Amino acid sequence: MLLTIPALLNSAQIAKIHEIIADAPFIDGKLTAGFAAGRVKRNEEMRPEPERMQRLIRIIMASLGHHETFRFGVLPHRVADPIIARYTPGMAYGEHVDDPIMGTTGPRFRSDVSMTIFLNDPASYEGGELFIRTPFGEQRIKPAAGDAVVYPSSSLHRVLEVTRGERLVALTWIQSYVRDPARRELLYELNLARERLLKTAPEEDTTAYVDRSYANLVRMWSDL
Repeated sequence: MLLTIPALLNSAQIAKIHEIIADAPFIDGKLTAGFAAGRVKRNEEMRPEPERMQRLIRIIMASLGHHETFRFGVLPHRVADPIIARYTPGMAYGEHVDDPIMGTTGPRFRSDVSMTIFLNDPASYEGGELFIRTPFGEQRIKPAAGDAVVYPSSSLHRVLEVTRGERLVALTWIQSYVRDPARRELLYELNLARERLLKTAPEEDTTAYVDRSYANLVRMWSDL
């Protein structure tokens, strides 16, 4: 399942992120890529400095924790510290899947879901579209600053070459309570119906059945 989350970050948060990273050192993105991805990766990533990273984490994680689409669409168990990636003219990222196991300095975890948060106005750069292969064809994504997209880490995806300006994004990976993407999609849609029923018909037996079924499916499929 591919989900777009509009306005995950507001304009003040985006401005603060730009302020935090304004003088940050960036390094070759290949240094954090696996062998296969490293062959097709041409970008730069912010060198993680503890104080700077903590400020970024506070902004991004606070927004994720309060966003219902993220919580119910991803069912997050572990969320990686974000990476800030920069693409300038000539940079791109060829087709790849993300590494299945993440974590080098802290606890290792399985990557079930990938997230890209866009930090620049799409009109400020040319190229740089995120292409994701789905069962319904390839999806081309270049949303507004502050918008995010989440998709299975097993999906083939790529970033087209930037030809003008700068593409700046925050990236993170999530281990979900429910590792199977088809089950996560079913639970997400079932929860949409459940929430609607809880608001519009809280006393109905049907609402109780749907609520109970959702809870028990999460219990059945959770992997802790």
